[in-house]
Amino acid sequence: MESVFEIIAEPNRRAILSLLVSSQQSVGEMERQLRMPQPTVSKHLRVLREAGFVESTVDAQRRLYRLKPGPFREVDAWLAQFRRFWSAHVDALERHLDRMNHQPQGSSTPTKRKTKEGTTRPKPRT
Repeated sequence: MESVFEIIAEPNRRAILSLLVSSQQSVGEMERQLRMPQPTVSKHLRVLREAGFVESTVDAQRRLYRLKPGPFREVDAWLAQFRRFWSAHVDALERHLDRMNHQPQGSSTPTKRKTKEGTTRPKPRT
């Protein structure tokens, strides 16, 4: 059996999952939106269903597919160890934007210029 990462590595499967994020869909709806032949959509849906990513229900003459949260929790748990790398950058960006928003109108952060002694000092505003 493929791992969840091998399953979501396939671009067509990711496209199907992206469609199902907003709402449940029939094979025909996915086929039209993704411009994929019906057998291709069905093949990928079978893999996603067997791996627990999607489930289906019958509605009259059509089968509707929707996401199941289980495998996504596994991906989320694996990604948790890496969140500190990007959350620190997001926090720094938020602080920077807050500082920019609290500056008086028309002012900008002074730039620094080199002096003859090799040290830097704020460039005077003009």
